[in-house]
This record gives sequence, structure tokens and C-alpha cells, in this order.
Amino acid sequence: MEMTMTTTQKRLGILTSGGDAQGMNAAVRSVIRTALKLGATPFAVMEGWQGAVDGGDRIKQMGWSDVSSILNEGGTVIGTARCPDFREKDGRRRACKNLLDHGIDRLIVIGGDGSLTGTNEFKNEWPELVAELLEAGEITKEVAQAHPSLVIVGLVGSIDNDLVGTDMTIGADSALHRIVDAIDNVSSTAASHQRTFVIEVMGRHCGYLPLMAAVAGGADYVFTPENPPRLGWENDMAEKLTLGREAGRRESIVIVAEGALDAEGNHITSQDVANVIEEKLGVTPRITILGHVQRGGTPSAYDRWMPTLLGYAAAHEILNADPAKPANILGVRHNRVTRIPLIEAVAATRNVGKLIEAKDFDAATAARGNSFEKMMRINSILSEPPQTDIIPEGAKRIAIVHAGGLAPGMNTAARAAVRIGLDAGVEMLGVQGSFRGLAEGAVEPLTWSDVEGWAFKGGAELGTRRAVPRVEEFYAMGRALENNRIDALLVIGGLNAYEAVYSMVKERDRYPAFNIPIMLVPATIDNNLPGSELSIGADTALNNAVWALDRIKESAAASHRCFVADAMGRRCGYLALMAGIAGGAEKIYLNELPVGLAEISKDAANLKEAFKAGRKLFLVVRNEEAHDTYNREFLARVFESEGHGLYDVRHSALGHLQQGGAPSPFDRLLATRLVYEALLELTAILERGGKDARYIGMSNASVHSNPVEHMMEELDIANRRPFEQWWLALAPIISAVSMEHEDTVPAVIPISDPESVTKF
Repeated sequence: MEMTMTTTQKRLGILTSGGDAQGMNAAVRSVIRTALKLGATPFAVMEGWQGAVDGGDRIKQMGWSDVSSILNEGGTVIGTARCPDFREKDGRRRACKNLLDHGIDRLIVIGGDGSLTGTNEFKNEWPELVAELLEAGEITKEVAQAHPSLVIVGLVGSIDNDLVGTDMTIGADSALHRIVDAIDNVSSTAASHQRTFVIEVMGRHCGYLPLMAAVAGGADYVFTPENPPRLGWENDMAEKLTLGREAGRRESIVIVAEGALDAEGNHITSQDVANVIEEKLGVTPRITILGHVQRGGTPSAYDRWMPTLLGYAAAHEILNADPAKPANILGVRHNRVTRIPLIEAVAATRNVGKLIEAKDFDAATAARGNSFEKMMRINSILSEPPQTDIIPEGAKRIAIVHAGGLAPGMNTAARAAVRIGLDAGVEMLGVQGSFRGLAEGAVEPLTWSDVEGWAFKGGAELGTRRAVPRVEEFYAMGRALENNRIDALLVIGGLNAYEAVYSMVKERDRYPAFNIPIMLVPATIDNNLPGSELSIGADTALNNAVWALDRIKESAAASHRCFVADAMGRRCGYLALMAGIAGGAEKIYLNELPVGLAEISKDAANLKEAFKAGRKLFLVVRNEEAHDTYNREFLARVFESEGHGLYDVRHSALGHLQQGGAPSPFDRLLATRLVYEALLELTAILERGGKDARYIGMSNASVHSNPVEHMMEELDIANRRPFEQWWLALAPIISAVSMEHEDTVPAVIPISDPESVTKF
């Protein structure tokens, strides 16, 4: 595509509009720094469209250091505000004039569907506004000819996750963190007093937050706009809360979306729900309205690395866009950046509201996408109290086994497996102590109430061990399978679990008891398993690592310091790379991208130049086995030696805190979804009398499984990671957004064009 001016002449503006969302600052930082690396001149339009209308110092040229230390801040440092003036043509004319005064005809706008719609109208009106300004003598003919069109790229900032066509919007993951944290905290005090809580969350026209919070937080009942309760919901809710208490629940949690409706379109408030509970059950529930706390505070790890990726891609896109083509939004599908036609996406999003208003709730739910529909079904199963504890005569028996290192979310997976299995008429068993526990016969039935509360517990109630069973232990394991009448195994764990099952399958001829269906579910913080782009536990570990890096940066704020930190992962660099992007590291070392002394020497020189230029902190992150010789102690010695007292150097391993704590909302949802699909497949195999051993995972947003016999075809077993790792494509981002003095030109991240925006 032919450009009218060189990259060095290009000027772009960035603004945030509408409600703020955690992660906006990460996108702003990424856009500005990538633009600078590409040789363009970035400007921040302060206070959204109000800044464009006001002009003057509200349109500020941005330098590298202007966006330092904002990655972990909530809100938006460049401000957002409602702008009635921009709704009028005179206001838009002023905005056009002010932008032209700074040579800006390219805009990246971060906001919701209203903000993006207004931006697109401004783009369409731009030639007319330029002509009027020229006729009025407010701009010269040369300016008008140089800027005939406005180029825009949209990024969606909305905690509601309501834009059709993108998997996640900026801020939604952080908001879900706030809600689930609140549910966890409320649950503990509710259980202490056997109380009932009604929690109101945001979600005027989109039920993403309430639904996902209900699944992740183990709520008893949820009200969403897309799936309103039918006539008689009052009795249905009262009955389910009563049955839940009878089944062993000490607390009751009901989640209400702020936009909840009944089937007739009448608004349901949290007070309405509380009144029904008091009338039907004779208890006084506590109401908690989370309000704006959901959109405040530090962004999650996801709401740092994903907006960073989007901002990086947006800077490339805006500088190479064709002004004649319709405007696009950049969103994410399957952890990749995708173009979404702005007009289509906004129309599809607003159509959901129209469907709800028309009471076509099935269509509204379908418009949210397959994942949303499936999670509604899963939530119904998980929250439905058991009517009876009697297992049907001759029911199949599925045993749950944990194996490998501990991964946050193992408990969530086990809880989901028990409740989904019981709902399917299967007897669920728990194996204590991994495969060794199986060999020793440590197998017990698990009931609905046994797993109550496991959803948000860290650790693994069934226990897990790293040891891969030896061949000489197979006989005892086979006898235990027969003695306990185990018809199938659900193995939840990491690479050691995968190796164990692979060995069992190879020995089936010698040990006939192993000829049963086996399903492997990926659970490891290393995120190094075949067949799944993300493993249960990796998101929690990433958030823990980023939390630790934030503390490290705070500790170094008052000094001139380089800090070298090791992340877990062995020879898989997922945690190191993503924590480095989300934590604002200047340099990352990965085993997948080996370095030699020459590059380390160059890094030391760059580090020295950075401190000479005024830097106070230089953060280096490496995965723990990035190199056998050039470990973190070696790097620390080299960097300190080359500094000659200009700065000091500290180093530390982030350690096992990465495995600890309650699982993140994402890990709870991933565990639930994977186990649901795994049990569907296991029961289908049992019904047809099969003995398939398969490993399940999520890739390209769909869950699929593969035969264990072919597992090693995907694995680089020597390095304990898959041959193909999607996240490695993000490595170039670091030099673009963190290394001011590095000469590398930012690589282009591939952007896909989806066939449709109506499904995701």
C-alpha cells in the first residue's frame, strides 16, 4: 500500500473515552512506545473527546518516560470524560481543528460501543469538517490537502465484556477478579453465620460478569439479562436455596446483574430478591452492591499483557491503514489479535439489547456465543442441589486422580467433576495421594457435599505427587482398579501425569486392568502440555508472579537498581515471558530463545546507558532453566561488574508463591469447562464400551481431545514442552515497549480477519 507520507512524518493521537476500565493504561503505554519505536509522533488527547474539543494543552505530545510506571495502575492516566459538545457538529468541528493544529489525522480510541460509534461518525464526517474549516479560513489549503481523511482504530475498553466478536474486552478480567474476590470473602463470613447474601454486580445488558462469577464463585442462583427466570422464579429460587442447605451448604449466595429482568421484561433488583428470600424462607439476607469497586484497582495480569499486545498491534495498524477502507476494531480471539469491522461489531452488540427487549432470550443468549451458552448449562449443573444421594444400580464408577506438581485450580476441577458426574448418573471416586495412593487402595466415593467449598481453595484436597509410577508399581495399580471396580480414570495434572498415563497405555497388554477409558486434563503452572494452549493453574501463577514483580519494583523505587528475577517453568518460558510483559520487565531470557555472551554483553551496555539516562529500575526476568551456565547469579554479577557503581544489582527466585493461593477466576472457569467436556467424552466412551485414552485441551477457543498414543508427536520431551508454543510470537513486544535504547524495529504481529462477528 502506498503512503502519502513517511513514517517519521506520521502523527497519531490516542484517547480513552466512556467508562474507565483496568488495562487501559497498558494499552496507552504500548501504543505510545511502539509508535515511538516506529518513528512516529504520538499525542495523548487528555480527558477523551473533551480534550479534542478543548484543544490547547489538552492535546499533549508524549515521550517514552511519560508512560513510565503506569502499567499497574487502574483507570486511565490520560483521563476520560463525557463530552456533550462532541455530540454537536460545532464541537466536532472544533475537535477537527484542534487535531489538525497538531498534524493529527490518525486516532486510536479506547472505549465502549458508544465511544467507538461516535468516533466512526467523526471519521465519516471528517472531509466535510475539513472543507468547512478551509472555507472559514481556519486552516490552509496545504493542511486540508495533507489531511483529507481520518484514520481510526478502535480498542474495546469495557468491564462488561459486551462487544460481540471479541473473546474479552479490556477490563473484564480484572472486574471478574474483583467480583470473585468479594464472593470468596463474603462466603467465608456467610458460612460462619449460616447466612444468605445477595450480591449485585455490573452488567446492564450483558450477563458475562454475573454468570462467570456464579460459576467461579460457586453461587447458588444467578440472574442475568439474557436468561431471565420464568414465571414462578420466586418458588424455584427458594426451593434451590433450601435444598442446598439440606445438602450441606452453610451459606447461600445469590448473584444479581444490575440489568436483571424477569421473563416479562420487569426489572429485578437485589432488594426484590432479598424480599423474596425473606418472605419464602424466613431469613433476612444481607445485600452487597459491589458498584464501582468492580472497575477500580490494579489490573490483572491478563489486563496488562493483552492490552499491551493490542496496543502494539494498534500502533502498527494505524500507521499502515488504508484511509479509504472502513474502520476496524482490534479485538482478541483465541489469544490472537483480530480485526473486527467496527460497524458490524457495534450493530451486533446493540442487537443483543434489542433481542432482550423483544423477549427473544434464546436468540440473545446465542448471540453471546457458544462459550456463553455452554457456561450457562454448566452453571445449572453445578448449582443444582442433589435431589437424592442414591446412585443408580449398576452405575459406572469414575475415579479422579491428581498427578504432577501442584496447580491452583485442581480443587475446582475435582469439584466440577464430582457434581457433573453425579448429574450424569455416574458414581465419582476420589484417589488420595496420586498414583501411589491408587496402588495403595486409597479410594473413596465423593458426594455433592464432600466437594462443597473446593471451588475457591488453593492446593489439592485429594493430594498430588510428582513421581511417575514405576513399571513395578503397575501390578498394584491394576489390582486397585479391579478391586475398586473403577471403570474409568479422570487424571488431572501436569507433564508427569501425562507421562504416567502414556506408560500405562503402552503396558496395556501386560496389565489388562489398564484397558479402561482414561482422560487427561491439563493442570500445571508451567503451561507446557500438548494439545492445550493454556493449562489449569497457569493464570493463577502468572498473577502471583506479577504481584511479586510489583512488590520488587516498589522496593527498588528509592534506589538505582537492577533486579534479576527467576520465574518457574523449567525450560518452558511461558510464565517468564508473560510475567515480564505484564510486570513491565526491560529484558526477558527464555530457554526457547537462547543467548550467548555477546548478547549478554550488549544487554549490559544497554542497561548502563539506561541508568545514565536517568532510569531508576531495570527489571530482568528469566525462566528458571533459561541457560545451564548463564543463571541469574551469573547475570547479576555481569550487570553489577559492568555498572561500576552506577547502580546496584539484586536477584531472587520468585519461588513457590507462584503455586499458592486461591485459583484465579480464569483458572476456575477453565477447570470447569475442561472437566465438563472431559466427562462428556468419558461417559460417551463408556456407553459404547470403548477403552480410549485421550488428553483434552483448549485450542482455538474449542475443546478437543487427542489419543494418548500420539502424544509424543507433539512433545519435545527433552525440554519438557510442546514443539509449537503460540505465546512465543509475543516475544518481540518486550523490546518495543520496554527497551528505549534498543535499536530493534518492532516486528509485526499477525492480525486475523474473522469471517463473522456474530459468534465468538
